[in-house]
Amino acid sequence: MNVGSYTLLVAKPGNMGWWPRLATGAGVLAVLWWAAAGAQVSFGELAKGLPWIGDFLSRMLPPNWSFINKLITPAIETVQIALWGTLLSVILAVPVCFFAARNLTPNLAVYQFTRQVFNVTRGINEIILALIFVAAVGLGPFPGVLALAVHGAGMLGKFFSESIEEIDQGPIEALRATGAGPIQTIIFGVLPQVITAWIAVVLYRFETNLRQATVLGMVGAGGIGFELVGSMKLFQYQDTATCILVIIAMVMVADYVSTRLRAWIQKGAR
Repeated sequence: MNVGSYTLLVAKPGNMGWWPRLATGAGVLAVLWWAAAGAQVSFGELAKGLPWIGDFLSRMLPPNWSFINKLITPAIETVQIALWGTLLSVILAVPVCFFAARNLTPNLAVYQFTRQVFNVTRGINEIILALIFVAAVGLGPFPGVLALAVHGAGMLGKFFSESIEEIDQGPIEALRATGAGPIQTIIFGVLPQVITAWIAVVLYRFETNLRQATVLGMVGAGGIGFELVGSMKLFQYQDTATCILVIIAMVMVADYVSTRLRAWIQKGAR
């Protein structure tokens, strides 16, 4: 074999390696182009609309700070909606998530059914759920609580079950070898390994619910979102700006508190 043939054999696999990359890149670009065409993405139209956006924002300035007095009760209500929505979602998800963990559920049918239940509940948007519950129980914060609880149960249930599937099986097998039952196995073998991650994701879910609770008020589910929509309908844009600033402040405070709690929990787990 001469040097030229050896060089060709070495270079050929490298050259062939570029074709899958080029094909993947071309496929990604094709998908993005297809999605942009379907979504009618047009940065030119956005540029034309910037003056209108500027006009709308100028009408919101300066914010009507005196309107804050009217927002205290709705803001507290929004926190209450997020708190109870999170609590109920945990109560709904925890008993069921063990059936959705493949390493704890020997029955494949039960496993698949539970996973699909979680997919359905988290696949329905909170606003749609709020509209359903508003029709069922009437206007107010309670439909918002129920909407967040049902949707959150699907999200938390999926995460809880997946975290169970990632645990070390050694303690589980040891407990089963000593004759421990399913409840004892879960309490002493599963929960100690997942509780830290569960608490962290529940705190994150509370942050998400707080943001969502501000939106649910737009469909009559109470909270500060109700005041936000009302001010926009009355063209009181300065009041709208005040609502937005209060919502941002609430989210920032919740994010700070949640971050500190997660850090404290992780430090304690070490």
